[in-house]
Amino acid sequence: MESKLKIGSIIWSVAWRNIWRNRLRSVVVILAIAIGIFAGSFTWAFYRGMVNQRIQSAIITESSHIQVHQKDYLVNPDQKFFMPNLDSILAEIGRLPGVKAVSSRTLVNAMISSAETGAGVRIMGIDPDKERQVTNMFSRIREGTYFESRNKTPVVIGEALAEKLSVRLRSRIVLTLQTMDGTITTALFRVEGIYRTTNTMYDEMNVFVRHSDISRLIGLDGSSGHELAILLSENDNLDNMTARVRANYPALDTRTWREIMPEVGLVEESTDMSMYIFMGVILAALIFGIVNTMLMAVLERVKELGMLMAVGMTKIRVFTMILLETVLLSLTGGIIGIVTGYVVTLFFSIRGINLSSFADAYARMGYESLIYPVPNIDIDLKVSIMVFFTGIIASIYPAWKAIHLKPAEALRVDV
Repeated sequence: MESKLKIGSIIWSVAWRNIWRNRLRSVVVILAIAIGIFAGSFTWAFYRGMVNQRIQSAIITESSHIQVHQKDYLVNPDQKFFMPNLDSILAEIGRLPGVKAVSSRTLVNAMISSAETGAGVRIMGIDPDKERQVTNMFSRIREGTYFESRNKTPVVIGEALAEKLSVRLRSRIVLTLQTMDGTITTALFRVEGIYRTTNTMYDEMNVFVRHSDISRLIGLDGSSGHELAILLSENDNLDNMTARVRANYPALDTRTWREIMPEVGLVEESTDMSMYIFMGVILAALIFGIVNTMLMAVLERVKELGMLMAVGMTKIRVFTMILLETVLLSLTGGIIGIVTGYVVTLFFSIRGINLSSFADAYARMGYESLIYPVPNIDIDLKVSIMVFFTGIIASIYPAWKAIHLKPAEALRVDV
């Protein structure tokens, strides 16, 4: 047993020394591996940060964690599918552990018009005080205020919509909509605030008014509404809380943000898979470089390997030695790349990466232009495992070539 351990230790030592017999070649390969792994791990952290910011923005600005509607509303968003007597439901849900805040909304599809042009929009009638606790829309105001003035009928609109309508603060706009009895009516509102989120499409489509103003306009009872927005203390509690609300209110349609915005949920689910593919492509490219290096190392040592086998070194030990050389070469470059990637990611996770030059393009897709990569030990561990197996795969052909050498012929080779 002791002799086997001693032989194993010698093979490890010899394998490590063999890597540095040609220092320049080994350094070049290690740097190539390190740069590839650094690029992969940092890109993974970058996209994870970008997706996390999109999800956070979608939750805290657009949808909240959970939404509750009448059963038929999301299939057919008609204002007749409202929920009556919401005050008691609001109070009950607000008392549930894990619920941070809850707010009701009245939703009406309408036409908005200025002196220049018009557009179709969704009017969101809100209680400003409760909405402040559920969303951060109040912090997105770029001009004016968030329902702080004493104007009779204030409206808050998106910056993209304001540009489209050619309006500014205190401009008058006309909302044309349908009342609960089907009558078409119009009302004059004055722009109190202009907001800007990270989603240009959202800014163009949503305008905010007071719940009392829109309810009076369409003839809806003040305690009724079309939507309940529930903000949780932790997103990890999403499934449990959703199940609890569904159990408490089976007659209503309770959905998570992933169901309300499936495109955001899809991005979340596909990010890791996309990054696995990306890392796979990088590692596949590195395999060829490693195989080429190790094959050259084997062919340069044909006579030496033949001599080792001639004096009694078994093929399995020769195979193990070549495998260890390849794995150690891969892991050295991989560890350097992972450590460098983690340090750089940690730096930019605090400072952020400013992509303001592409802000408009990112905003059309709903993303921030200031990205904070997310350092993640789990990602680095996965990359380390991938690098380890890459080394094993890359070692197979050079090691196979080495053990198929014939000692008698190898000793006669003049290298």
